[in-house]
Amino acid sequence: MSSVAKRLQPFGTTIFTEMTALAVKHNAVNLAQGFPDFDGPQLAKDAAKAAIDAGHSQYARMFGVPKLNAAIASTFSKRFSVSPSTPRHLDTSAPFSIDPDAHVTITSGCTEALPATFLGLINPGEEVILFEPFYDSYRACVALAGATPKFVTLRPDSTGRFGFDEGELRAAFTNRTRAILVNTPHNPTGKVYTKAELELIASLCQKHNVLAITDEVYEHLTYEPSLPHISLATLPGMWERTVTLSSLGKSFSLTGWKIGWAIAPPNLTAGVRAAHQFLTFATATPLQHGAAAVIENPGPIVEEYKTLFRRNRDVLATALTDLGFKAFPSDGTYFIMADHSAVSARLGATDDRDLCQKMIERCGVAAIPPSVFYENREHGRSFVRFAYCKKAETIDLAVHRLAELGR
Repeated sequence: MSSVAKRLQPFGTTIFTEMTALAVKHNAVNLAQGFPDFDGPQLAKDAAKAAIDAGHSQYARMFGVPKLNAAIASTFSKRFSVSPSTPRHLDTSAPFSIDPDAHVTITSGCTEALPATFLGLINPGEEVILFEPFYDSYRACVALAGATPKFVTLRPDSTGRFGFDEGELRAAFTNRTRAILVNTPHNPTGKVYTKAELELIASLCQKHNVLAITDEVYEHLTYEPSLPHISLATLPGMWERTVTLSSLGKSFSLTGWKIGWAIAPPNLTAGVRAAHQFLTFATATPLQHGAAAVIENPGPIVEEYKTLFRRNRDVLATALTDLGFKAFPSDGTYFIMADHSAVSARLGATDDRDLCQKMIERCGVAAIPPSVFYENREHGRSFVRFAYCKKAETIDLAVHRLAELGR
């Protein structure tokens, strides 16, 4: 008899835990799990330590330390040119102001913001549209909420960039659809959704009266000026139906701090908080103070990270191509996806999992088999995902080791 509840039995141990354990066992360069191998800004650490010394060690306010809520609200408000809820004939110039207390909820990473949103706003039996490949916790969140998933598959086009079929997306909306989850920039493909794609999603949400949940944890990590990050909530008519989720960890190399947030109008915030208060109640108080300090004064650090990641992406993509992989463009995030078919044929690997096992054992480099991010795993069996959010020397070592696959 299994001791795991039926709703979670299909998911097992996450692929990140599995591949990181194999990387440690074989002393492999870990390009599997998406965390940097360098520390975050000193400003954030100093502010967190100062908060501890100042006695900020008890529970924080349930929905966040005021200073952090204010910093996030100020940053997000700048994305709106005018309030989407204000008729243009009344006001055509005033910036839209996010209320830090009414609109912002601090969570224990985006990983907690996701189930808080699902549990607080989605009822059992309602449908949720997911794009696949998806970050693995999305599928589990749907199960926790007792909802029914509907899938729209992202596929590489003639340029290698991943996109969706408009007809497939339109068909996914039914009279039972409660929400659609959009992750941009997108893990694992590195896709940045275009304005046209987001406008189509927005029009369908409004037509069918559907909520949008957006995961924007890589919001600052885009690399192509022609493909900037756009928050779905800033499009006309979308603020009132969107929950925007993000976090500190990816942009500031502080993934272990688990500081996330949800931004939404009061009626949707009420649902998020209804669940959040019973999941974690509050997030680590001194770390919230540290997060506020670096969000208020980010300095050049994010641009420096972007320069490093762009360099790493290009070096890795070139090396993979030289080895026979087909590396797809990565316009954002930490990740690059590649088609491994030619390499697997040479190595005798049967699928993405087998290839990742062989890479660890033969050359000491760990990657992620992305078929686990698809409902129909056949769609992902020919792909492999590498993380490039590392020191330059780590990527160079991985490239040196990967060369063994060509010998």
